[in-house]
Amino acid sequence: MEHQPRAAWRDKLHEVIFEADTRAGQWFDIGLLVAILISVTVVCLETVEDLQSVYGVWFYYAEWTLTVLFTIEYALRLICVRRPLGYATSFYGIVDLLSFLPTYVSSIGFGRFGSFAVVRSFRLLRVFRVLKLINLTSESEDLAGAVWRARGKIIVFLAVVFITVTIAGAAMYEVERIHDPIETQFTSIPQSIYWAIVTMTTVGYGDIVPHTTLGKLLSALLILVGYSLIIVPTGFVSAEAVESRKKRKALTQTCPYCMAEGHLSDAVYCRLCGKPL
Repeated sequence: MEHQPRAAWRDKLHEVIFEADTRAGQWFDIGLLVAILISVTVVCLETVEDLQSVYGVWFYYAEWTLTVLFTIEYALRLICVRRPLGYATSFYGIVDLLSFLPTYVSSIGFGRFGSFAVVRSFRLLRVFRVLKLINLTSESEDLAGAVWRARGKIIVFLAVVFITVTIAGAAMYEVERIHDPIETQFTSIPQSIYWAIVTMTTVGYGDIVPHTTLGKLLSALLILVGYSLIIVPTGFVSAEAVESRKKRKALTQTCPYCMAEGHLSDAVYCRLCGKPL
């Protein structure tokens, strides 16, 4: 009986941190989102020398304040889950750890070697905080499920794209070499396929360009094909997502044992491990 109040306290904390069905859980997610965005902004602004020279002290205090907050958050997550080691070794657990650990490593372990490149690399690891955004919404699981269910269509689509760029690259290689085999930029078929990918995705680096009329016509056709194909995967995934929402209405409730989400609104047990919710 002595452990019952502690168990209830842990369950309440788990509900606030890992779920968004309650007002407290929603406010926690909003606060965490704001902290992550501020942190990533500070990390980015620190790399601007003009700003660093003027506001470096403020960046330092902001960084350590956010680091302490993320450390407390990580500790609370370990406390409220039923299997702390399972959470610590999970993807989200590692991301949460990387959100504050590099700051301690770079300042405590290697603080006296501030100019070394290894220290800078540890500092850049703080950008991993942006990955914590993935853990703020249950929609990420719905999106991942939709992509997985549409994997067959996506594989066929990628195969069509691969065949298209291979044919276009080989054709451009021949067309440009016939015109000028010495000065042509299309020196090989792999090089031409690279050009076809850049052109088809409408990126257009401009490092390799056709000079013949036929080559320019082929380039224009490939751009039009790219515009036509680029929306195809979106349609596949959207259709699967809509179909999934028709079949079930999922909650953001998270299993305290295996951290699974996406349970049905009337679910009593976890859909993966079978433990009670």
